[in-house]
Amino acid sequence: MIRARALTKAYPAKPSGELLAVAGIDLDVAPGESFGILGANGAGKSTTMRMIGATLQRTSGELTILGRDPIHEGPLIRAHLGVVPQQDTLDTDLTVRENLLTYGRYFGLPRSQLRPRIEELLDFTQLQDKRDAKVDSLSGGMKRRLTIARSLINEPSMLLLDEPTTGLDPQARHILWDRLFHLRETGVTLILTTHYMDEAEQLCERLVVMDDGRIVAEGAPAELIRRYSSREVVEVRFGAQRNAEVVPHLQGIGDRLELLPDRILIYTDTGESDLQEIVARGHMPITALVRRASLEDVFLRLTGRSLEDA
Repeated sequence: MIRARALTKAYPAKPSGELLAVAGIDLDVAPGESFGILGANGAGKSTTMRMIGATLQRTSGELTILGRDPIHEGPLIRAHLGVVPQQDTLDTDLTVRENLLTYGRYFGLPRSQLRPRIEELLDFTQLQDKRDAKVDSLSGGMKRRLTIARSLINEPSMLLLDEPTTGLDPQARHILWDRLFHLRETGVTLILTTHYMDEAEQLCERLVVMDDGRIVAEGAPAELIRRYSSREVVEVRFGAQRNAEVVPHLQGIGDRLELLPDRILIYTDTGESDLQEIVARGHMPITALVRRASLEDVFLRLTGRSLEDA
C-alpha cells in the first residue's frame, strides 16, 4: 500500500538554506495493516501524512501509494483514499445525510449508488437517528463519527486518520475505536497519528516514532516497549521543589531513573520492591504508583520529552 525509500521533504528557510521536515525515511505498509506515526509537533509526521495523502510533493526519494507515484498520479491515488482530518470540516448548514450525499458527489458517484451507501454508513457509525439533524446539533463524538462516515463514502482502500479522537471524552473515544476495529477487520488499511498512548497501543499493529524528521524506532507496540523500556515503571512525587534533590539518593534503584518536572520515573522489573527500597532509604513520596511500561515511556526515552506535552 505504501513504499517509501529515502523520502525527503525540504522547505525554503530564511535567510538562506532549507528546513528539512522529513529527512530520508523508509516506510513499508502492507494491505490491511493498521499503522501508526507518532511524533511531537515539528517531528515530520504531518508532512509525511500529507505526502502519503498525495497532497504534498516530495523533494527527493521514492514514494508509491497503492502502487502509483503521487507526483504523476495524485488524483487517481486520492480517489482511493479516505481522510479524517484533525479538525472537523463538516458543512454545518447541511444535515448528516446531506453531508454524506454532497461529499459523495465530489467523487462523481451517482445518487443511485450513494443512497444505499449512505444507509450503510449511517448504520456503521450509529447515526441513523441523526440522519436529518443539522451538524451543529451533534455532540463532538457524533461529529467525529460523521467525519469517518464521510471519509468512507468512496469505499477507500486506505484511511488516513490525523488525531482522530482529540478532544473526545473517554466514552466517545471507545465508540470510535470500536468502529475503527471493524474497519480493520474488513481489510481497510489504517494510517494513524495520535497523541494518546493507549490509542496507539489499541489500534496500531505496527508504528514508527519520528523525531526531527527521522524515524528513530519502528515495530509493534509491545515490541518497542520490550526494546526501549522495562517491564514496570515506578512513578514517585516528592513535590516540584524536592524531586531534583531526592534523585541522587535514589541511585541504584531500578535500571534507570528519569527526572520530569512533576515526578521521578524509575524503570524496573521489580516495582513494588523498589518502592519499598525508596521508603527504606528514608524518602516518603507524596504520591507513588507502580504501573506497566507504556509507549509513553518509549517516546520519552527516544526523544527526551513526553508525547502528551510535545
